[in-house]
Amino acid sequence: MTDPTPSPAPGWDPPAVDRPPGTNRPEPSPADEALLHALARQGLIAILRARRPAPLVPVVLTLLEAGVRCVEITLPTPGALEALRELTGRRAGELPPGTLLGAGTVTDPGQVSRAAAAGARFTVGPVYEPAVVDASRAAGLGSLPGCLTPTEAYAAWRRGASAVKLFPAEALGPRAVRALTAPLPDIPLVPTGGIGLDALPRYLAAGALACGVGSPLLGDALDGGPLTELRGRADRFARLATRARAEDAAG
Repeated sequence: MTDPTPSPAPGWDPPAVDRPPGTNRPEPSPADEALLHALARQGLIAILRARRPAPLVPVVLTLLEAGVRCVEITLPTPGALEALRELTGRRAGELPPGTLLGAGTVTDPGQVSRAAAAGARFTVGPVYEPAVVDASRAAGLGSLPGCLTPTEAYAAWRRGASAVKLFPAEALGPRAVRALTAPLPDIPLVPTGGIGLDALPRYLAAGALACGVGSPLLGDALDGGPLTELRGRADRFARLATRARAEDAAG
């Protein structure tokens, strides 16, 4: 079974939440804390997205074998919910401690319910939809809504999102992370989109809690490419992200 409460990352605590009158941000839930600790420990979410049926379960297991611990399977990918059910059901014994599997491209509360029933531990959205944040909290899931502006990020955080997915990151760059964290230091940011191996440490050094990485990590694995090559890429990404997070924590 997956570890329901990953141990805190050294040198990192959940951000204190200042609640001036009218803010009314909900208290962090156990699901929020589990997701934040997992992201702080490694600094990486692997994102699986495909338009055609793909070997989702073998790809996820390969990522986990290589050291990745947070994996998002996007719901438009054929077989996404079935893969989550299999991985959190009969294959749960094969998941390393600390594994968190989530559902991506979640845009309405009905999808939240189906993701939770399939065993997802968190939801990720391409946009900020308040109803999805609310439904995720009600279902006991963490949530990462997609935001592009400071106004969206603050609104999502105040609503109760676990962290904010900064998307699309490739249109903004690491400087945007640093610029956002200056006035909004309590909001954990997870830039996503177009982040390769070389850029990953720059985003983390700029203040990102973690980065969401898709095709630069997955390569052709979802099209049947060699899993041995995927394992090598995943090992490099996981080691680099973990080292960058450790260096950041050491100050």
